[in-house]
Amino acid sequence: MNKIEERLAEEKKAMDSITAPEDLEMRLRKALDSAPLRTKKTVPAIWKAAAAVLLFIAVLGSNYPAFAYYGKQLLGFDGLISGTLQDLNDQGKGQSVEKKMTLEDGTELTIDGLMADANQFILFYTLTNPKGISDAAATGLFSPAKITGFLSDSFVESGASEMNNGHTEIKGMFTFEPVSPFAKKLTLQFRQLLPDKPVKDSELTFAYDPNKAMQTEVKQRIRKTLKVDRGTITFQSITATPTMTTIKGTLDIDNFDRIRSALEGVELIANGKPVTQTGSGRQSSYAGMKFDIRYDALPPDLESLELVIKEFVGYRKLDLNLPLPSPADQPVLLEDKELWIKKVAATSQGIEITIATEQDVMLDGVSIGANGENIPLNTTLNQHDATLPDGTILKERTLLFDSSVQPDQLIIKGMHYMKEYDMNIGIPVD
Repeated sequence: MNKIEERLAEEKKAMDSITAPEDLEMRLRKALDSAPLRTKKTVPAIWKAAAAVLLFIAVLGSNYPAFAYYGKQLLGFDGLISGTLQDLNDQGKGQSVEKKMTLEDGTELTIDGLMADANQFILFYTLTNPKGISDAAATGLFSPAKITGFLSDSFVESGASEMNNGHTEIKGMFTFEPVSPFAKKLTLQFRQLLPDKPVKDSELTFAYDPNKAMQTEVKQRIRKTLKVDRGTITFQSITATPTMTTIKGTLDIDNFDRIRSALEGVELIANGKPVTQTGSGRQSSYAGMKFDIRYDALPPDLESLELVIKEFVGYRKLDLNLPLPSPADQPVLLEDKELWIKKVAATSQGIEITIATEQDVMLDGVSIGANGENIPLNTTLNQHDATLPDGTILKERTLLFDSSVQPDQLIIKGMHYMKEYDMNIGIPVD
């Protein structure tokens, strides 16, 4: 075998070892289907092989997009990522950036890489300073606000970081709203908040290859409206990507803000098992209140998917007149909830009644009765957690009433609480 044939054999072996992207066949087939028919010509086998080698070399030399799907594992971030993100990183789903910039105090900022899909944009960075990074400087040295680009204006959503033992390096990550799949350049806008120095607005632009973004696995419209005690909740859509799963919808509920984390009772069930909820949010708009609930990535080989509204904010009418004083060591029953009246005292501010309830209970229409007069609640003071001997954590707070007369009853019209609903919505996965 001569040198040319040896070279061709080596290149053929290298090409055979390459795995094409999953959608490459579909894209090529579409291109072939749209191309005009040509008369077939016979080409000697040796020239076919030579042409393949030249094409392969040309592709590598020009960074042809078909080969831009191969990502890179991001190193040094094991302490910040786990679970799904760690698995994706191990699979090389990260995109390398390696863009550097020197900050005002001499610290070097490196944008190491990113992960991107239709649900979020994750940026990985390193701050390095051989002279050391103080704790005070670390909190404001690098404060991202958003990422901009073509059809992109993505605000920061969360962040995490860790410093090495020598206080010379910080590894961190920030998550942003997703960016446009048409953007080729992105600009990170951030602030430098250094001690004893004015705030400096800064930016760093880097190349972005949307072809490397991870593909959406499930995108379905739900469009189901469910009635709850004080309004309705509408589930609009689900978007599942390799990094996370997002449920979006709207709220028309007048007591939603009365209960903290009311969306925690909405479960996503995949293949019969709950998917871990990682967070939720809401925002007001001209069309009403929108919400989103974030879950972990869906399992592979998805067979079934459903939403279960196990608990959600509810309201119960009570119309209770509770005699005062009440035994501090015995709860008063609010049907299936409990209320502890721990202390009643007259102070310089007025009548103070210290109570404790379960975490999800907020009382409504509270007043006191004194000498036949009804005095409404003025404000609530000093809310904190209290623990019962059995480990139950209660929400304790002090109710303040504008009165100097010792009350003889506590009046409660109703309560907001997390109510069991157990409503299901099936989501097609075909």
